[in-house]
Amino acid sequence: MPLPSRWILPDPDVPPQSIASRVLWHRGLRDPAAVERFLNPSLDDLHDPMLLKDMDLAVERLQLAIAGHERILLYGDYDVDGTSSVVILKKVLDLTGAQVEFHVPHRVKDGYGMRTEVIDRAAASGVGLVISVDTGIRANAVVAHARTLGLDVIVTDHHLPEAELPQAVAVINPNRPDCTYPEKNLCGAGVTFKLIQALLRKLDWPVERAGRITGSILKLVALATVADVVPLTGENRIIVKRGLEGFHTVRNPGLRALLRVAGIQDGDCPSAGQVAFRIAPRINAAGRMANADDVINLFLTSDEALAMRLAGQLDDLNRERQETEAAITAAILDECIQAPVTNENFALVFAGRGWHRGVVGIVASRLVERFHRPAFVLSEEEGTGVAHGSGRSAAGFHLLEGLEAMGELFTKFGGHKQAAGLTMPVDRIESFRARFNAFAAERLSVDDFRRTVEIDALLRLEEVTDEAIAEVLSLAPFGAGNSAPVFAVMGAEVCGPPVVMKEKHLRFTVRQGGRMMTVKAWSFAERAGELQAGARVDLALCLEEDSYSLSRGYAGWGAVLRDVRPAS
Repeated sequence: MPLPSRWILPDPDVPPQSIASRVLWHRGLRDPAAVERFLNPSLDDLHDPMLLKDMDLAVERLQLAIAGHERILLYGDYDVDGTSSVVILKKVLDLTGAQVEFHVPHRVKDGYGMRTEVIDRAAASGVGLVISVDTGIRANAVVAHARTLGLDVIVTDHHLPEAELPQAVAVINPNRPDCTYPEKNLCGAGVTFKLIQALLRKLDWPVERAGRITGSILKLVALATVADVVPLTGENRIIVKRGLEGFHTVRNPGLRALLRVAGIQDGDCPSAGQVAFRIAPRINAAGRMANADDVINLFLTSDEALAMRLAGQLDDLNRERQETEAAITAAILDECIQAPVTNENFALVFAGRGWHRGVVGIVASRLVERFHRPAFVLSEEEGTGVAHGSGRSAAGFHLLEGLEAMGELFTKFGGHKQAAGLTMPVDRIESFRARFNAFAAERLSVDDFRRTVEIDALLRLEEVTDEAIAEVLSLAPFGAGNSAPVFAVMGAEVCGPPVVMKEKHLRFTVRQGGRMMTVKAWSFAERAGELQAGARVDLALCLEEDSYSLSRGYAGWGAVLRDVRPAS
């Protein structure tokens, strides 16, 4: 039985304001100038890209490669962040006349990160410069190997580095210890975007052209920023808000096709939530289930028919991914019935033979959502004695630090605070499970297993108007670091029994002070007993944009339940 949620209520003495203003006050935005910058971020507020350590060296080397017609290899990663980075940098370099090719590893065949055999092939084919995007910060040996072959390497990455940086021509990473760049939370595409910004300044192109190119590539940078679950604050908020606004006009055939299969109508600007749950999973499906080259080819093609075919393939792969993920999750939950997760399990490690490596990270996320503690899911490779896995963290726990404390168990590992990957011998899994649990036990308490619901503002139903909802939605884009506001409606009465939808969801109506409101509750069917007619309850809910409702002629928003408890 899960522990009851812990609600953290806001200061009750906040001055009477609009509900959106109360949210901003609760989140520490109280200065009018700061509020204005938050609500209306400008690209002019982005930091100077030359503040990034080694940016000058990278741009200088890149200009030499362009002028000398050197062959350039872009070495990316197979997720949304990595493929988007490859696409935006290739598009800009193509405009300069540079000779550019790309390589993205196959998740199952190659694994994560840079490999020496790829560098060998690049050198043999005449490549003179390799640029890593969203990868490379821990590829010290590969970069050193490239130097022995006469290849220069520029590393652009955002993952946490080791103590020693790769000996590259330039290492651009806001998280390297000697980099004073103000924004540390850029994703890989964000770092690549800064490189493009710096290069465009040096190319002496007309301002209008450079601005048009920036606006075009910002759409993909916004997708990658949301998909990589970095905080949507600071520069990331500017990138995502302005990038998503650019979806009013999408000229790229591949992006248009992808939006259509994801159910986004032409001319509509997707929300960050739609990016996270509709668009990004389809992009990631290629790298998880097949080959991420299809994503890059989708965004690079000018052929409408090919774009639709590739987008359709991504849609099919995403359905396959969902089915595979559901099967592994079900197998793990069945295992939990036989050996229940208890308060002695401060971190979880599950392993299975032949589990698809492309989805174990998503399954780990599902386990964290359910059990509220760090989790790793490992796939034991048939016949090799090797396991590959991905982990996700819970609040207050640094996943990469945990791996570093027992690094001798792994043949390869990397990541950051919230997510990490590893490769290890199967016969060390039990040792990993025990040591990882012990490490977590020293840093977490049983109270950390409780779900925490932080309330941004108290809400009376009489305050819910279309104007108030519009103000709340203006706080978007919502995501990591800027979550959708959670409101508490205290002492509401449930009007009638809840309606069950698709066996696992609920819809019910509540009354407070003479006002009524319908609430949707996703995956709450098993808690229907708490919402019986006449019950007086406290509700934690979000007020969300609802394009489906709007398309049917109803209000373009809805109330979505996050938690419920007996009225206090």
